[in-house]
Amino acid sequence: MIKTIFRRVLIMLPQIFLVSVLIFALAQLMPGDPFYGNLNPNSDLATIERMRHAAGLDLPWYQQYVHWVVNVFHGDFGTSYTVHKGLAVSKIIGQRIWPTLMMGIIATALTYVLAVSQALVAARNENKWLDRTLVVWNTLTSAVPSFVFYFIMLVVFVYLIPIFPSSGTGIDETQTFFQNFFNNLYHAFLPALTIALFSTNSVFQYLRSNLLDQQAQDYVRTARAKGVLMNVVFKKHILRNAFLPIASGIGYSITGVLGGAMFAETVFGYPGLGALFVQALTGRDYTVITALMLFQGILSLFGGLLSDIISAWVDPRIRVK
Repeated sequence: MIKTIFRRVLIMLPQIFLVSVLIFALAQLMPGDPFYGNLNPNSDLATIERMRHAAGLDLPWYQQYVHWVVNVFHGDFGTSYTVHKGLAVSKIIGQRIWPTLMMGIIATALTYVLAVSQALVAARNENKWLDRTLVVWNTLTSAVPSFVFYFIMLVVFVYLIPIFPSSGTGIDETQTFFQNFFNNLYHAFLPALTIALFSTNSVFQYLRSNLLDQQAQDYVRTARAKGVLMNVVFKKHILRNAFLPIASGIGYSITGVLGGAMFAETVFGYPGLGALFVQALTGRDYTVITALMLFQGILSLFGGLLSDIISAWVDPRIRVK
């Protein structure tokens, strides 16, 4: 296991380098910049040029890249130009990451609980009305754009039935850690539940198919012929074999939710990393954009590492070469 993790970490190093180059190149290709993007009839071009020079935006792209990488290695992601003008990007991300992390963990846990329970019920009731209902529901949730459901859930549970708050995280610096934790949990639950309700399709379909395939295997028929109860075979053999491919995708699911909560955070007014990314794109805040894209790229690589570790833990025969 240790060798597997060490080997995967070594493979990630050149991948992180390529990700950083790609992210910086994409940022350079974006039209305009944070200073010229806010031009108005009263703007002083000389002042803007001085600001661009102080930020190093007038340097050749390769010098800007080297300067950026060196600063990143020292934990300096630059200063926000427009979103939170004058604040360090690392401080901004540090404030936003914990709400997104809580929402992402809740959403991932709920997604797997809902998807697995639905797949188990569907597989045990193959071709019955319950199975067909669950298949239709999961197909519907994957076919309709997610933001449509976000607005429906927002209207129903915030305005028509005011159970949850409409925005914010509930975090207050004057309160204790546990008070902030439960307040944030309360604010994060609705967007997390909404993401989970409409993200179960892939896990549901894959696990249901695996369960049905395993039920048709020879070892199941042999066990049944020997008088072993179906419930015993299902719990001890079918579930383990069917869950292996699902377990290997958990790492990607966690990082995917953390990086893909842009629409949910924007609709529900939840100030996390997704909402910050939208604000940075609108304001052409390059330092925030590049930092968030780099964070998401590295997070995706660690998601692959986590999936490999989970696969090797579930089935020790699996080793990454």
